[in-house]
Amino acid sequence: GGKDAINITIINFNNEKMQITWAARELFPNENVSFFYTFGEGKNNVWKPCATYLLEQDYNSGCLFKTEGPTLAISIKNSKGSKDIFSKRLKADFYIKPSPPENVTFFWEEDTVTVSCNKPERNARCLRLELQYKSKFDKEWQSRVSKCCSVGEQGFDPRKCYSFRVRLRRLVPYCNVVEYSSDWEAETFWMNGTSLDSCDDDVTPQSKTVIVLSCSLAVLLMMLILLILLCKWQRVQMSLLPAIPDPKYPLADLFNDHNGNLQEWLDKNNHVVWQTKLEYEEPESITEAESQQEDGKNSDTQGPLEKIFTYSGASENNHSKAAEIACLIPASNTTAPFAGFHILMNDDMYVTL
Repeated sequence: GGKDAINITIINFNNEKMQITWAARELFPNENVSFFYTFGEGKNNVWKPCATYLLEQDYNSGCLFKTEGPTLAISIKNSKGSKDIFSKRLKADFYIKPSPPENVTFFWEEDTVTVSCNKPERNARCLRLELQYKSKFDKEWQSRVSKCCSVGEQGFDPRKCYSFRVRLRRLVPYCNVVEYSSDWEAETFWMNGTSLDSCDDDVTPQSKTVIVLSCSLAVLLMMLILLILLCKWQRVQMSLLPAIPDPKYPLADLFNDHNGNLQEWLDKNNHVVWQTKLEYEEPESITEAESQQEDGKNSDTQGPLEKIFTYSGASENNHSKAAEIACLIPASNTTAPFAGFHILMNDDMYVTL
């Protein structure tokens, strides 16, 4: 019920500005109060009215003014300023809220990181530097506090990306009656001593290797599948559409050396030995072939004349000439077999393949 029973919030921003706030609607529901302050311990100090009010629903709920000394006296009066509603004298240095650390640097050495900042000009002994960090796999921040203005921690995994943030804390109760800390410095992201824009962009070398290997295996698998399909397709194509043999390969010299001139080719090869492969036939087949030859000699029927003859050099010149004449002068309208081909010939025909 006394004048000191009103709850107020006092903040001294880095010993530069004072902010005094109160719950206007709860404490003074029907009145818009006024605020006065003075620095110093003398009784004859001049009270200054608040120049910058903080508002809550159009009612004065606080005052912002410059810090001018270690000792502060405040007074909350009615709207006219004639009646004192609340007054208090306090030490402004016990309500300091420090500014965020400046020029923060990170030094990495293997798994240890050391964070430093500029040392404040005043009251550095009352400050502590707090470091918080977490990896992308951690849910909670890990905290480390040390004297201003350097703090170190070890045990960092070089394969992980870490988020770091730092701030300054005011010692309680030796320097402050209220535990005030500065705002957090901008959050930074690091991995193995390298600064990153975000841990979301973290791609470790191991994951890169896995991606490359996966892509290579996928390509090899696709090539193998295509090769198998191609082999099967060639088999199917050969079974459905068998290849037609080219006649120029069995008679390569006829086409390459004589341009398909059969007469010239026969003249050139008149000394070539033609032999039948009788050793591959069964005895019954040989006997049957000889009997067919004897029957052919005794027969008066005109038709194709099939002979099996052998050339053996000068000892059988007569037989060679007879064979040559038989090949060059076929009978009228006779089908002459030659190298697997059957050619219909007459008396006046000259054949060039």
